[in-house]
Amino acid sequence: MRGLRTVREWWTDLTDLVLPAECGGCGRAREVLCPRCRTALSGDPPCRVRPDPEPPGLPPVHAAAPYADEVRAALLAHKERGVLALAGPLGAALAGAVRAGLRETWTVTGGAGASDVGGIRGVPGPGPVLLVPVPSARGAVRTRGHDPARRIALVAAGELRRTGVSARVTAVLRQRYAVADQSGLDARRRLANLAGALAVAPGGGGLLRGGPVVLVDDLMTTGASLAEAARAVRAARTTAVESGTGPGTYGTARSAVYPAAAGEGREERKTGPRMAGPHGGGGVITEAIRAAVVAASPDSFEINRN
Repeated sequence: MRGLRTVREWWTDLTDLVLPAECGGCGRAREVLCPRCRTALSGDPPCRVRPDPEPPGLPPVHAAAPYADEVRAALLAHKERGVLALAGPLGAALAGAVRAGLRETWTVTGGAGASDVGGIRGVPGPGPVLLVPVPSARGAVRTRGHDPARRIALVAAGELRRTGVSARVTAVLRQRYAVADQSGLDARRRLANLAGALAVAPGGGGLLRGGPVVLVDDLMTTGASLAEAARAVRAARTTAVESGTGPGTYGTARSAVYPAAAGEGREERKTGPRMAGPHGGGGVITEAIRAAVVAASPDSFEINRN
């Protein structure tokens, strides 16, 4: 009997390596996420979120769920404890946030001129959706043994393709220098800490063309990381256009993301397909980049309440 018990114990240890010993959200069930925690993560439609104060240059952001309770536990389990099986449900939630952002991006006057991007009706423009993950610090990646945002982005791209949306991960952002740990910093200090910290890898600007650009991350708190990532992407796209490696020049050719000719950031009114304003205003082209996250600070959901 002793030998039999040893085999059973060995088998239990082996299955713990393959199957989760507990739910990543609540810790009660022997599965990746129990039904209750899946509902907390993806039960409600993703929606627009905005931190307060909002950092300059932050693109429109959509989130799948508030960063609280079971969702917070699942994200931390994936990021810090290496429960990689959670990348599946987290990536599916991120894919939903990407879809929500793309659907909101474009309004079409009278419904005319709508076209498909990656299988999403009413989102005009060429090419696949380009998911650009916000990179983790190199030291954090070494410590954790993986890059959480990139892993989730890869799952999200696969989920989008599985549902008929053309998408790919374009991991072109790099950290230019080490930054301080963000956890103890307020919104203003986080923004200062990250200023100029990210850049697109050499030659990466040319990859950021041909489809909508969506910055992706697992979590948004103050929005500083996404604002810095957006700045780096804008700079790289501008450089690519000016050097002749981009799709053309602003004002004379179709941009990489929106079809109407317009300088990025210029508030130019156009006819036909139009991009919504940064906070849902109609008819004004103000931003060519979107962002999507799995979770955001609960306070950032306040803009959706009447």
